Amino acid sequence: MGMLIALLPALFLGSNSVMTAKIDGKPSQGTLGTTFGAFLFAVLMAVCYTIPHAGASFAFNPRIWVVGLCSGIFWTIGSIGQFSALKPLGVSLAMPISTAGQVVGNALMAAIVLGEWRSLRVWVIGIIAIILVTSGAILCSARDSVTDAVHISAKNMKFGMIALLISTIGFMMYFVFPNLLHKTGYIDNAIYNAPDGNGLYYMTAMILPQSVGQVLAAVAIIVLGEHNQSLIFTRKTALNIFTGLSWAIGNCLIFISAANPNVGQAIATTFSQLGVLVSTFGGIVILKEHKTRHQMICILFGTLLIVAGAVLMAMYTTT
Repeated sequence: MGMLIALLPALFLGSNSVMTAKIDGKPSQGTLGTTFGAFLFAVLMAVCYTIPHAGASFAFNPRIWVVGLCSGIFWTIGSIGQFSALKPLGVSLAMPISTAGQVVGNALMAAIVLGEWRSLRVWVIGIIAIILVTSGAILCSARDSVTDAVHISAKNMKFGMIALLISTIGFMMYFVFPNLLHKTGYIDNAIYNAPDGNGLYYMTAMILPQSVGQVLAAVAIIVLGEHNQSLIFTRKTALNIFTGLSWAIGNCLIFISAANPNVGQAIATTFSQLGVLVSTFGGIVILKEHKTRHQMICILFGTLLIVAGAVLMAMYTTT
């Protein structure tokens, strides 16, 4: 059941980039609308689950709020970077590259910093799985030298790649921060493991402050960075609330999986990146992004590698 829950975020998160690209707003509008949706979900989660089960004192624990706020700010940085890359690169190119960076970053952070990989065997298999997923993501983003030269300029490619680098760092810190603060002792075991060693209370309680951090950071970027408060109250921002609700469900399931000792951070984040399959094929089918025969062959082969890497990660790095 734990592995099944860990697989579900791929569906919810993978559809986000397609939904945002379809709405066709500015990166800041996509990010802000998504944070509004995430905040609505977080309030419902707190009222309907966390407070009734864990208590108000747990839900509003100051240390959990510090962790959640910081994690949310990191997410906003990652989201702005990712959304900024969608237009210049296209969804079916930007998302596989983003996936490769996140898989490598999150898995290695979980292995090195959080110490989830404790034997040489697990390290060898984990690295092989990372190579498979990364290679698959690169194949899914394969370019045609003639066709893409027309559609993606060198300037757009450079801008998109820089945006994805910033995005990768932001998302990596957003994922690892809640577990990292437990590793350093800031969050004690009693809080982290409640109620039954599965971390369910900690991860669900963190969702509300996380969403507050996301909203504050997104509004700050619009007001201080773009100097255009009118973007907050637009139709495209409002439509992205639905994107946020989809993201929030996937996000909640990721953190629940990461706290589960039978799953862990490396597997949870790797599985979540299977959403690249949804975004890649969604970009082709729904957004009508053109692909040559050569590119489609690469995408299909890349898909097989991504799935193989994820399965390998799940089967052989859990002990």
